[in-house]
Amino acid sequence: MSDSKSFLSQLFDLTGKHILLTGASSGLGRHFAKTLTRAGARVAMAARTADKMHALAAEIRAEGGLCDVYALDVRDRSAIRACIAAAEAVAPIDVLVNNAGVARPRAPEKLGDEEWDEVYETNLRGPWVLAQEVIKRRLADQRECSIINIASILGIRAIGHLAPYSAAKAGLINLGRDLCVDLAVKGIRVNALAPGYFITEMNDEWLASAAGDRLRQRVPAKRFGQPAELDGALVFLASDASRFMNGNLMTVDGGHTAGV
Repeated sequence: MSDSKSFLSQLFDLTGKHILLTGASSGLGRHFAKTLTRAGARVAMAARTADKMHALAAEIRAEGGLCDVYALDVRDRSAIRACIAAAEAVAPIDVLVNNAGVARPRAPEKLGDEEWDEVYETNLRGPWVLAQEVIKRRLADQRECSIINIASILGIRAIGHLAPYSAAKAGLINLGRDLCVDLAVKGIRVNALAPGYFITEMNDEWLASAAGDRLRQRVPAKRFGQPAELDGALVFLASDASRFMNGNLMTVDGGHTAGV
């Protein structure tokens, strides 16, 4: 039994891996930072709100975890390059987790160009630029890496009032598939993780509302997810356990996309 446990722990062990995580200041990103450091990784936490990340970093270090904090707006290519350069000065990036995202719920006829651009640039263009900059470095030094794009089930099914968000998430899923075709032979993996509805401090009030309850009834599991229920999928995609998995989409949604 002890040998089996040792085998599994080594298979999913992230010790020695350097992971760049965007959107790390709140929501699922905050949880992901703790998950990845607890699995042994050193996490470069990046987001626009640095003060929240410094507080999170103190919590992680108190647990014995390794992390660094970088202020980053994923809509700014020059800021992305500076962030990656700073993180790479610590160690080469082994895993990129494109988690930063934003949604602006609007009826289609009321959606403005600025709102569309904000959602598109944050959810799709930013992850593309981050991936491209990491890919350039890994091709140059011939190191393998894993890119994990945090998509959404709204990239494969619609709910309404979220046109740019759904379009961007669908694009993010297919971005990974296209990059896989070009880069799998170079040891660069690009996969997408599509959460369903998970309870965080950013959406807990809405999910507890009457509208949220109606949505819950459409989930076969009849409940929303807890962030910890994404841990297995995230660590799997970041670890060598998924070394031959590329261009794939993993959904963790309580069966939501399987329902009607």
